[in-house]
Amino acid sequence: MSVLDPLTHALAAVLAAAHATVTSFGLDPASGLAWLLSIAAIVVVVRLALLPLTVHGVRLAHAGAHARPELRKLTERYRGRTDAESLRAFMAERRQIAGDHGMSRLGCLPLLLQLPVWLALYRLLAEAAAGHSLGAMGATLVASLGAATVAGVHLAERGYLGGGPAHLAVVASLAVVAAAASYVTQRFFVARNTVTDELPEAMARAQALMPTLSAVGLLVAGGVVPVALLVYWACNNLWTLGQSAAIARWWPTPGSPAAARIESSP
Repeated sequence: MSVLDPLTHALAAVLAAAHATVTSFGLDPASGLAWLLSIAAIVVVVRLALLPLTVHGVRLAHAGAHARPELRKLTERYRGRTDAESLRAFMAERRQIAGDHGMSRLGCLPLLLQLPVWLALYRLLAEAAAGHSLGAMGATLVASLGAATVAGVHLAERGYLGGGPAHLAVVASLAVVAAAASYVTQRFFVARNTVTDELPEAMARAQALMPTLSAVGLLVAGGVVPVALLVYWACNNLWTLGQSAAIARWWPTPGSPAAARIESSP
């Protein structure tokens, strides 16, 4: 029994319902297209459900950006004052500024709340691809998923090698799409929509490496996870790319390069 079981079973019900919906239009239930559309549908459902957390995260980023000048002045005013009374006064004023701008003490909570969803989705697709029933994904649906193919490659198969050139092409293409979408998202949208002026040098360097490390990690993982999970990663990362591009274009973080570029455009 896992703490993720309720969430995994809920996602299994969504996947089964998505498969029933797409096959109601006449698609072969065991076809690769039916399962590709079902996996894409679960991405859409999950990302729409998490959209309020995304909006909350954007608002927190904006609140932090608006509060940053006042926090900087506060830090300068109390610089070098280490007595207990000054520290209490500093923290009280800091809380006041945060409250005035709507900053939350639980700024990382939206991200933390998303992690169980990603883990449950990983478990669901990995278990189904391995032929294990999970909730609404009973033996028949699991067997159907395992028999489904994309360009002759079974969605339950793993690895880059062992299945010939077609197998390599399919797996590599999905891994490259997932990795490229992740790299572009972080390098050209997330990084440009982040204020890094006050970050420590070591943290700024680590942040600059994240797009490459993320892309390489996905390419490596592409050789060990089921093809069904690669389909999910590709769809999910493409959604993230579009969402990040929209945020950087229409709701950029004040003080970020993305905001400066929009302000300077005619």
